[in-house]
Amino acid sequence: MYPDHPHNAPVQRAVEVHQPAPLPPAVAVPAPVVPVQPGTIPAVASIVLPDGRIVTGYAINPAQPEPVAVKPAVSRTAVNVALGGVGFLAVCGGLLLLTSFIAALTAFITQLIILAAVIFGGWVAAQIFSASSPQGGTTVNIRKAVIKRNHFHG
Repeated sequence: MYPDHPHNAPVQRAVEVHQPAPLPPAVAVPAPVVPVQPGTIPAVASIVLPDGRIVTGYAINPAQPEPVAVKPAVSRTAVNVALGGVGFLAVCGGLLLLTSFIAALTAFITQLIILAAVIFGGWVAAQIFSASSPQGGTTVNIRKAVIKRNHFHG
C-alpha cells in the first residue's frame, strides 16, 4: 500500500545450489545378444522440442493390448433355455402320441369285445332257433303223470 514502507522492501535471500551426486558404477551385466536381421533394424527418430532441443532415439512400438475374448452373439443362458424348450416340446409331442396310441388301443379292444359278443350271441341264437326245427333226432313225449300218496303212476 505504501511503497516506501519497510515491510514492502524486496527481501534478499541466499541461493542454494544443489549438485547432483554421481551414481555408483553399475555392475556390468552382459545383455543378451539377440540376432537381428538386417532389414529389421529400427529407424532412428529425432524430435524437436518446443524450446529448440533435439531428442534422438529409436522409435518404440507401443505395447499392444491383449486381445479381449470375443463374446458370442447369443448368451449361453439363452441357448440353454432354447434347448430346454425344444426338449420339452419333444417330450410333449411324445406324450401326445402316447396318449393317442392308448386311446386308439382302448377303442380297438372295445371293438374286439363287441365283435366277440355279437358273434357269440349269434351262435347262441342259432343254437336256440335250430333246436325247434325237426332234425331227425329222438322225440320224447312226456304225458301227464298223476302223483297220489307219494307214488308215481305213469
